[in-house]
Amino acid sequence: MTSIGAKGEAPHILLAPDSFKGSLTAREVAEAMAEGVSRAYPSAQLTLVPIADGGEGTLDAIATSTNARWLSAVVTTASGQPKQGRFLALPDGTAVVECAEAVGLPEALRSGVDVWHRKTAGVGEMIRHALETGHRRIAVALGGSATNDAGVGMLAALGVRFLDDADQDVPPVPAEFHRVVRVDVSGLDERLRGAEMLAVCDVDNPLAGENGATTVFGPQKGVSTHDVSHLDAALTHIAALCEAAFGRKAADLPGAGAAGGLGFALYLLGATRVSGIDFVLDAVGFDHALERAALVLTGEGRTDAQSARGKAVAGVARRAKARGVPVFCISGAIGPGAEQMYEHGVSAMFSIAPGPISLDEAVANATSLLASATENAVRAWLAGRAGNP
Repeated sequence: MTSIGAKGEAPHILLAPDSFKGSLTAREVAEAMAEGVSRAYPSAQLTLVPIADGGEGTLDAIATSTNARWLSAVVTTASGQPKQGRFLALPDGTAVVECAEAVGLPEALRSGVDVWHRKTAGVGEMIRHALETGHRRIAVALGGSATNDAGVGMLAALGVRFLDDADQDVPPVPAEFHRVVRVDVSGLDERLRGAEMLAVCDVDNPLAGENGATTVFGPQKGVSTHDVSHLDAALTHIAALCEAAFGRKAADLPGAGAAGGLGFALYLLGATRVSGIDFVLDAVGFDHALERAALVLTGEGRTDAQSARGKAVAGVARRAKARGVPVFCISGAIGPGAEQMYEHGVSAMFSIAPGPISLDEAVANATSLLASATENAVRAWLAGRAGNP
């Protein structure tokens, strides 16, 4: 959390944007907004609290606003390659693991490895390293994964065995699930018994079926239309064996389908589902910063109907509304359904586009466009305050 500006009677403005994916990080968005505010109102006091919704960028957002420590470990990517992965140790002792850090989509797409052969082992390795460094409260941010393996790779990395009819180990990837006849949990890392696990996500999809991980999220990971039903069946098969071994039903729970089924595997470990944006807002001390705010500025790459379904800006607006603080949302684009954000507490929405403009132009000039849009929004807010003293 960064504070800027003179002390005194000048209004306090809280800048709490998400990233503009593919263009600016949440911190860069907040800094561009701060530039715009300073042009319109040089004496304003500013607090910058970059945020995320539990997906990609969660670690960076939390690290920017807290005294969290970065820890690292060599983990396996979705395509099976080693990489140096990072996670956070929060001041309260919680370890925060971001699945996109270990098994993110960009690396998998570059590798050429298809979804049938991608695995979540890296997430399990990150959790194991958190346990080894003494953490007994572990939050796993579910979002941005390249995988669709029901978290089997993660479970295997934590000691679970997947066996065929000859009692031989089966590789923990969806292409091999049909060979599995038994799941052995006797080797599961014993330290998990005394650990509190959190599944940080905002989706409520079950593991399988028409609203499940494969049908809803599979295509964006490269699952073909023809393969959707086959991969969904593979997950259903392995899930039944896992549930029998763990003695716990989890496939139909809300959020089981998050991150290609990582939510399901975490539920098998006893994890509790928590809202992504609420987890982040609590971690960065948003409510404390909000106490002094006369205005909140938030934003994201595109605000539309999806934004109202647990996205970062909706969480910010909801908390600000509860305290009677106006919220301006400044985004790269305003799409269909964005008007739903007014119900969540957004007072006004602004696009950074000054007129007809291509996506490439918007991305290339995002910083300057964002600063100008913020300046205009703050000038409008000041005019409203002058008219309503």
